[in-house]
Amino acid sequence: MTDNREPARTPEDLARLFVERANARDAEGLAELYAPDAVLAFPPGTATVGREAIRAVCERMLAHAPLPFVVEEPLPTVRYGDLALTSTRPSDGTGGRVQVARRQPDGTWLRVIDRPELPADR
Repeated sequence: MTDNREPARTPEDLARLFVERANARDAEGLAELYAPDAVLAFPPGTATVGREAIRAVCERMLAHAPLPFVVEEPLPTVRYGDLALTSTRPSDGTGGRVQVARRQPDGTWLRVIDRPELPADR
């Protein structure tokens, strides 16, 4: 992780950091929020595996995404040891965003599974 980027000290920090980095058009910074072996269910209907593949998806997403991204309403975090389930109530009506984060040996948190959207009609 790049030393000048703020790490996620809690699982809840990940959503805020994602928005900040997305608004800065920082695809590499977005990818750093994910574990090296993370799985991102984006684009919808696909699985993007690994930090480098996630960075490439983030680059494509940021090239087409309108600004600004906004921090969405968080739902209660559920923790089990070094794992945390986070979710937000999406502002775009896609039905739900859910992530699993894992505490790292240094105490910071990274996403290991991310499902950023589920169509509301499912």
